Amino acid sequence: MLNDFFIENHVKMALQEDIGFGDITTDYLTNEEDEMFCILNTRVDGIFCGKNVFEKVFKVLSPKIDIKFYFKDGAVIKKGDKIAEISGPARYILMGERTALNYIQRMSGIATETNKYQSAIGNLKAKVVDTRKTTPGFRAFEKYSVKVGGGSLHRFNLSDCAMIKDNHIKYAGSLTKAVEILKKQISHAHKIEVECDTVEQVKEAISCGVDIIMLDNMTLSQMKECVQLISGRAIVEASGNVNLETIRNIAETGVDIISSSAIVAKAPTLDLGLDM
Repeated sequence: MLNDFFIENHVKMALQEDIGFGDITTDYLTNEEDEMFCILNTRVDGIFCGKNVFEKVFKVLSPKIDIKFYFKDGAVIKKGDKIAEISGPARYILMGERTALNYIQRMSGIATETNKYQSAIGNLKAKVVDTRKTTPGFRAFEKYSVKVGGGSLHRFNLSDCAMIKDNHIKYAGSLTKAVEILKKQISHAHKIEVECDTVEQVKEAISCGVDIIMLDNMTLSQMKECVQLISGRAIVEASGNVNLETIRNIAETGVDIISSSAIVAKAPTLDLGLDM
């Protein structure tokens, strides 16, 4: 998902934003030949994510910086673990420290939160997936983090899948009309998903032959009824009121997918530190 050139382009913009016209603290406190050694460690338990991004920040600043990692993306890390050793020109390590940490603290936090949600589902078939409620410009990194944390991915952007929501239905005149228009226009390679608020809408979506039916903010009993109605004729997605306390009960209704913005939007950053 994260190609090297994509990471490098994003990192360069992040460094440009942070460094501006120069690091006036580090530039005057260090000399070009000064070297330093530091350790990346974790102060809490979690799932590590962002290894290549962390490394790219420093490599863009100086190819002389050497990083030795002890964990890979997706690894379980425990409080006090040494994740990596960093050595090289002091100027560029100090200059890149905050940007590098910003990436991996955010990415590891999302991976950790996603892992909690998928683990709460246990051995049931349902998969927890993300949504488009992401940070503008950072979506690819957040989605990668969801995947690393054991989750699955919803559409990357608006061109991936046709998703008919309530406002689309109102604009088209009816759910059936919206589906008819889309089927005439979109590629055979694209799926059609419909967001349904009621059991009657689900019945209409089934008759239209859509690929995915989202059960939006339904009760558990409604979800069970809809899963039985659909009976494998479409992928069933549940959305709304999804948290660590409710996700297991939702999964037990028999849905295939449980989408949640919380695994990204409400994920806390993981407390990682770079100590000299």
